Amino acid sequence: MTDVAELWSYLSTTPLIWLTTTTLAYLVADGLARRLGNPPWANPVLLSVLLIAPVLWLTNTDYPTYFEGAQFIHFLLGPATVALALPLWENRETIRTSVAPIVLALIAGSLVAAGSAILLARAFSLPMEVLLSLAPKSTTAPVALGISEAIGGLPALTAVLVILTGIIGAVTVTPVMNLLRITDWRARGFAVGVAAHGIGTARAFQVNPVAGAYAGIAMALNALLTSLIVPLLVRWLV
Repeated sequence: MTDVAELWSYLSTTPLIWLTTTTLAYLVADGLARRLGNPPWANPVLLSVLLIAPVLWLTNTDYPTYFEGAQFIHFLLGPATVALALPLWENRETIRTSVAPIVLALIAGSLVAAGSAILLARAFSLPMEVLLSLAPKSTTAPVALGISEAIGGLPALTAVLVILTGIIGAVTVTPVMNLLRITDWRARGFAVGVAAHGIGTARAFQVNPVAGAYAGIAMALNALLTSLIVPLLVRWLV
């Protein structure tokens, strides 16, 4: 038992242990979700958080120590964001024939996502730093962190809010769309891409490839538009 404790004490000080833990947690979570038939509530990111959080608590590991090991995964968010250009290019013909509805849906979704967050934060008298951190929650993490830092928010808090937004969107999108009787996969995918960025897009691909493609388009366009409108909304509404 002492040997095991000493081994863990040594490994926990090296970045590799937390990178490995994060990767294994996601593989286990993804495998479990597949076995369950990928229901909305069995989101791999949510399950990964539920697996890793107790490990961090039991080992008394603080966030900076964990992030030192998992930062390589964080680094990959940058190339992943650039790769969002791929679904845009592959679906360029479809986009050309649907420019008007896509633009209108994008503007409405981006304004509601950012504007409602700011107004609700003001209504509950949240501190200014929290309000600024909340505003870009519906865009993909690298862009959201950049926006948060630029407008005076807390990037670390924004990261948590982005993940929560994505998980909530991925879990609720299918039941909500079914309840509203929205059957067009393009509309379903675009909506989740705007509201729940990458985590929602991953869920859309699980449900339908067309929905996934449109979610990717929406996520990419929303990242661009949100980076432009959030600073303006903050000036106007705050």
